[in-house]
Amino acid sequence: MSQVKTKLMQGNEACAAGALAAGVCFFAGYPITPSTEIAEQMALHLPRVGGKFIQMEDEIGAMAAVIGASIAGAKALTATSGPGFSLKQENLGYAALTEIPCVVVDVQRLGPSTGNPTAPSQGDVMQARWGTHGDHPIVAFSPSSVKEAFELTVKAVNVSEKYRTPVVLLLDEIVGHMRENVSLPDKVEVVERMKPANRENYLPYKLDQEVTPLIPFGEGEYYHITGLFHDESGFPNLVPELVTKKMDRLMAKINNHKDDLIITDEYALEDAEVVVFTYGASSRSARRAVKEARAQGLRVGMLRTATIWPFPEEKVKAVAEQAKAIVVPEMNMGQLIYEVERVAKGEADVVGVNRYNGEIITPEEILQKVKGLMNGATN
Repeated sequence: MSQVKTKLMQGNEACAAGALAAGVCFFAGYPITPSTEIAEQMALHLPRVGGKFIQMEDEIGAMAAVIGASIAGAKALTATSGPGFSLKQENLGYAALTEIPCVVVDVQRLGPSTGNPTAPSQGDVMQARWGTHGDHPIVAFSPSSVKEAFELTVKAVNVSEKYRTPVVLLLDEIVGHMRENVSLPDKVEVVERMKPANRENYLPYKLDQEVTPLIPFGEGEYYHITGLFHDESGFPNLVPELVTKKMDRLMAKINNHKDDLIITDEYALEDAEVVVFTYGASSRSARRAVKEARAQGLRVGMLRTATIWPFPEEKVKAVAEQAKAIVVPEMNMGQLIYEVERVAKGEADVVGVNRYNGEIITPEEILQKVKGLMNGATN
């Protein structure tokens, strides 16, 4: 794959570049620190490729506009931060039930409320999974570098189109605002939305098909979209048996394709007695801590996940069966650690390293926790 000239890019700029490379042609948003550069980049570049940018009156309207554009056939994306992500949740649930492809980028900042808009956090991890009401599947990725911000934005757009589902991209202020030298490909794999070969008797929500082809509004096919539970044609139907089948199919189209969705990488795991499980910006400190531990003769490894949801259960289970302890650094008071504990099921001690004051966790903090575990301390 040919490469363009190496560039010094900000994470938010790389995210916008990834969206454009994946074919996004519509952006609706509302300025909010620390994600505003994504909107600025999309406002600059979309008109140049025939796309549309619109600044909405609020975050709720932005999410609604993205859904509407997607229904009309556009690849659509919006960007926000914690408070705005909260406002998008109702319409995010609507997109999940109606199976409308779209991508929501959340550049996390310190909360709750206005908190510290310019400080990093990983506080929206559980909101990404459980922020809406009711049960529904969600896919969420979390980059740890500027280049990965580009790559995972492309992945997020492709997954949303392939599985007819909303996808969340969880950056954080550090990754969003840091600058790194990156070499980006001039071409990427682009997934186009599936359309039916035969449009006769078209049904947008077939129960015996995990992902039904989607015909955009305006192409002559008559069907209905509603936030109520619906039959195969899209019209409201609240029969319990039908609701159950709909929900089972919604979950299956994600749960049956975890191999396509879960992205992890491993470092020095072969003989590790203590494993650092990490994601996002915290993984940069974690890798440094593991390297220093290895240099001191300590058997420490790292499992980094770029996929937050669905959670990489099999990878964590394998680590728990091998290691004596798992360290989970997070820029919050503890969120994904509870998923690690659930999967580990007592096979390994699970301990956190937490910062929730707007500063990044340092390699020294992680290394100190690792050494304490190897010396028999668990607190």
